[in-house]
Amino acid sequence: MQRHLVKPVRPFALSRGESIATLLEKMGGTSFQARSLSRALEIWLDMLKDETGIFLGLAGAMVPAGMREVIAYLIENRLIDCLVSTGANLFHDCHETLGHYHWQGSARVDDMALRSEGIDRIYDTFAREEEFRKVDLFIAEWASTLEQDRPYTTREFLYRLGEKLSASSDKRGILTAAFRKKLPIYCPAIGDSSIGIALAEGRVKGTNRIIFNVIQDAIELTQIVTSTPSTGVIYIGGGTPKNFIQQTAIIAPIISQWKGEGHKYAVQITTDSPQWGGLSGCSFEEAQSWGKIAERALKTTVNCDATIALPILVSGLIEKWGATERGLHLKFSVGKTLEVSL
Repeated sequence: MQRHLVKPVRPFALSRGESIATLLEKMGGTSFQARSLSRALEIWLDMLKDETGIFLGLAGAMVPAGMREVIAYLIENRLIDCLVSTGANLFHDCHETLGHYHWQGSARVDDMALRSEGIDRIYDTFAREEEFRKVDLFIAEWASTLEQDRPYTTREFLYRLGEKLSASSDKRGILTAAFRKKLPIYCPAIGDSSIGIALAEGRVKGTNRIIFNVIQDAIELTQIVTSTPSTGVIYIGGGTPKNFIQQTAIIAPIISQWKGEGHKYAVQITTDSPQWGGLSGCSFEEAQSWGKIAERALKTTVNCDATIALPILVSGLIEKWGATERGLHLKFSVGKTLEVSL
């Protein structure tokens, strides 16, 4: 029994003026989600030191909640190599990049009164429906200028949207940062968002005939995986982005000679539970049964609201990593097709 009693819990000692990195390090001597968050920082740092392609899955209403610049920072400083996001987060990124706001509100409110005032609610956050319509129109009008009647990967479409936003605004955003850094973004459920609404309106009015090839998305994402010596995954929430990245470990040996054993590093921040059978709550241990996560992967799950955990984690990462050079240098050529090189 004594073999289990190796590390005592270290009571958290308070002191003035400590950095967030030091705070996270001390949390590693405690228990529960504090220790998990500390472990998440350790694993992310290990990814950066190793020759690891880092994939970020982004779900939930992170941009309306104020996380846009956190994700943009990760892109600008290549603390990740590829982003897979819900369409909603990318639409809200367009919304803010074009100068609109999300507003602090309340979850205790008369929603029919909000409806009559043209205000949309995302829990305790508000937005103007009129401004959303303006962003829809911006996307629809821009999409009508693209080459029609050919399939686009969501990666190419979003790269071009980032280019358009960069020419229209000097605000820092996710899509504009990805355009400037040539970092690929995929959105496998792009129709499930206001981007999809904008394109549907254009399709009905006959102003665009944009077609998405999401199967090519899956192939491209897998090719990025097979181009790297090892891979790591970071999931904010779950949803489609999570499994879209997870399944690359299944696709890779089918379409190539890849001999990998699943993702080597894995971090997720989630409030979902595994017992309901949904993939948003799926544990990394469950994913190992599919071969999506490597047998000896360094992994941790932080059961916490991402709006709490993510800013703390990334702030600690900034302090710990600094200007250190990464072990992996992925380069992307992002035209109609994607080319990856080290």
